[in-house]
Amino acid sequence: MLQGSAWMTIGSIFSRILGAVYIIPWYGWFGADKLQANALYTKGYTVYSMFLMIAISGIPSAVAKQVAHYNAQNEYAVGRRLFKKSLLLMIIIGILCALLMWISAPFISQGDANLVPVYRSLAVALTVIPVMSLTRGFFQGYQDMFPSAMSQLLEQIVRIIYMLAATFFIMRVLKENYVMGVVHSTFAAFIGALGGLFILVAYYFRQKRQMDQLVLQSSNRLQVSDGHIIKEVLYESIPFIIIGVSTTLYNLIDQFTFQPVMQRFSVLNLRQINDWFALFAGNANKLIMITISLASAMAITVIPLLSEAYTKRDKEQIATQINDALELFLIVMLPCSLGMAAVAKPLYVIFYTYDHTGIFILSFASYIALPIGLFMVLSSLLQGVYQNKIAIKYFVIGLIVKMIVQIPLIIFLKGFGPLLATGIGMLVSNLLMLRFFYLHFGINAARIMRRFDGLLFFALLMFGVTLGVVQLSNLLFNPNSRIQSLIVLLLAAAIGGYVYIYLCLKTRIADKILGAKVAGLRRRLRIK
Repeated sequence: MLQGSAWMTIGSIFSRILGAVYIIPWYGWFGADKLQANALYTKGYTVYSMFLMIAISGIPSAVAKQVAHYNAQNEYAVGRRLFKKSLLLMIIIGILCALLMWISAPFISQGDANLVPVYRSLAVALTVIPVMSLTRGFFQGYQDMFPSAMSQLLEQIVRIIYMLAATFFIMRVLKENYVMGVVHSTFAAFIGALGGLFILVAYYFRQKRQMDQLVLQSSNRLQVSDGHIIKEVLYESIPFIIIGVSTTLYNLIDQFTFQPVMQRFSVLNLRQINDWFALFAGNANKLIMITISLASAMAITVIPLLSEAYTKRDKEQIATQINDALELFLIVMLPCSLGMAAVAKPLYVIFYTYDHTGIFILSFASYIALPIGLFMVLSSLLQGVYQNKIAIKYFVIGLIVKMIVQIPLIIFLKGFGPLLATGIGMLVSNLLMLRFFYLHFGINAARIMRRFDGLLFFALLMFGVTLGVVQLSNLLFNPNSRIQSLIVLLLAAAIGGYVYIYLCLKTRIADKILGAKVAGLRRRLRIK
């Protein structure tokens, strides 16, 4: 799990960091229209994410799960055939979803004509990304996370290169309207997908001989028809679709409720409302997704591992995997979320320039990243042990809670309201899932709570130290300067990070969660 999570985390973290770093020049090139451009970009991607989840149909994760299932039975030939049949299915679904998004663009634009070309530029990417995602799922079924991580990274690099080059040319050279700049920024998703698919195809042919040997050595005891394979994949993919669109559905609720509620219950005009929307749904969300991507990496890794243990009916291993996944989540996500909240001020200035409201929204959103990340891990754990209906049930309950509290919270808290509503909804789902694991899979709740108490205490100490460094630095550095904010960020992150690592190593809690190899790090840091 650690090895797989390491590769997925490397790919996911660097991908998210690149996806956040580009905002610095991109945001500036739009000048006075920067918040409007970011609001338009965010709205486009929110709807696109829903179509993408439908196009992908949860099939890549289902294929990863089923390939691991068949491989555990030495039925590599069935897994290979499953991949090929699913590939054809994904091509068809991708094309149909691309056409649907293109045609429906005017009807889902909420009367904003600027959104139509943005939606259509994103629709083109739906023809490629499903195939790329399926190929990633196939490799994950072999518990090989390297190609997925590298593909994710290259996809982001290619996307950002095109995005920045096109935006600079349109906004700075041609001096065109910001809408055209956003359209080409979203079309970059298609260009990036081509780059990500290229490395996967190259890796597949590089590994083909080795995989062919495994196919030849298959037991070949299972007789599975093509029709059964497709039916099995589609059946397994349904929960992945629903859980996969969970955060997107939450974002869609924000997008389609925030504007009408604010227009009805506030005196703000449409431009001001879009500015608020950009602050919480665009600016803050882009940065907290860096930490949430850690949880996503863990979630992707754990599904094939749990599926294999479940196939072998190894109850002890199942309980161990669940405990390990939860503890790994805690030791990583607690310091990341609290740490981002502590450095929200210099971090926001670096990416977006100084904005008092935007800084507070980012700090608040950093806390909300914890229940979102935990939901991703817990729902994936449920799917890994074939408790799909339970995962869907608890997600729906959380979503209903979100919808109930959404409007009152928007009225009273403006841009903070949707974030708090999301946190409450996710928290409800998480508590129900944890209760289910405790009752049905014998997880060691007492041990997890002890680790949680210790890690939370260490993370809070780190938070206090980091925030103290930031506040003291304001006496020496100009908080409105990007360069000086970067110095403050690096200083605060280094000191706060060292405090957390020192405490985890000193108390040996890191050894208990990550294994004995961390002793080498303790020796290098000269911690007794």
